[in-house]
Amino acid sequence: MNEFITQVQTYINQSHSNWWSSVLFITIASFLAWVVWRIIHSRLEVLAQKTTFHWDDLLLEALRTPVSTLLWCWPATVSVGLIFQDQFGNEINWLKTLKHILVICTFVWFTLRMISNAEAYVLEQKTRDETTVQAIAKVARLFFMTIGGLTIMQAFGLSLSGLLTFGGVGGLIVGLAAKDLLSNFFGGMMIYFDRPFKVGDWIRSPDRQIEGTVERIGWRMTIIRTFDKRPLYVPNSVFSSIVVENPSRMLNRRIHETFGLRYQDAEKLALIVNDVKSMLEAHPDIDAKQTLIVNFDKFGPSTLNFFIYTFTKTVNWARYHRVKQDVLLQVLAIIHKHDANIAFPTQTLKIDSQKVSLSEGVINSHPEAH
Repeated sequence: MNEFITQVQTYINQSHSNWWSSVLFITIASFLAWVVWRIIHSRLEVLAQKTTFHWDDLLLEALRTPVSTLLWCWPATVSVGLIFQDQFGNEINWLKTLKHILVICTFVWFTLRMISNAEAYVLEQKTRDETTVQAIAKVARLFFMTIGGLTIMQAFGLSLSGLLTFGGVGGLIVGLAAKDLLSNFFGGMMIYFDRPFKVGDWIRSPDRQIEGTVERIGWRMTIIRTFDKRPLYVPNSVFSSIVVENPSRMLNRRIHETFGLRYQDAEKLALIVNDVKSMLEAHPDIDAKQTLIVNFDKFGPSTLNFFIYTFTKTVNWARYHRVKQDVLLQVLAIIHKHDANIAFPTQTLKIDSQKVSLSEGVINSHPEAH
């Protein structure tokens, strides 16, 4: 395309004496090239929609606007060069640099659009971890933007080797000055690649008062929505020094409850324990493959204690409590079925009748005591 523009420019310089006619010709040529591109793009879109491969659709969508912009901006720089050359009589050297920068920016723009389209498509399919996809997309954007920036600097004549050397010394100074910022950045990288949690997970820390649902994982901080709907902004460096619990990744939820029967129901205790265990083994929401224990535990001050230790199949918080409620009600029904009952704290006062009679006799023999 560069050779074509050069030939057109040579033809214009030879055939036209006025710069405005040359600019008009270039503008018309740009418009025709843009129309041809739109027609070709539309045809390719129709063909791409007929295929089951979706990445060609993403590629065409990413190409459309950058190529259209390039078809207008590149001839515009040629027109500006003709105007300046006609006015000043010398070739404008910085226009060549501008053309290089235009190509670099167009390529980076196309790449960033392609990365965004790919990220949106992968997240829409819900076949990959959301946090990992977002991390890879951010790293890819940062990489291509850095490469584009370095290439633009080189187009201006800056030496990349000297720039990198200066960047090493400057990076040390900046690193010392922005230690907290860098620790948060690398903390975010640790979260992205170690993946202790992802967006949408319920997390909590026993070391800090942190508990809620992860809404966003940024380069500097993570946003957590607490259960009372308050946003909690946690610097990423904090997660490198605390223990984080992720209940969202539990395989089961545990039911561990103790029941106390009355001492007068001691003969029925073994039957109740067996019936409760059979009920749990047959319960559709209890995972019988996990540990399941129902045993008489100890003699309490006023109760005979037995406990249940089992796991539900669901990990959903609301569903778990419904299952737990059903289990507790069935345990209570089994206890009542055996004409037993849950004990409550009681005290028995024993009075010795002989001592009571003796005390009454002593009081009667001393009337003045009244």
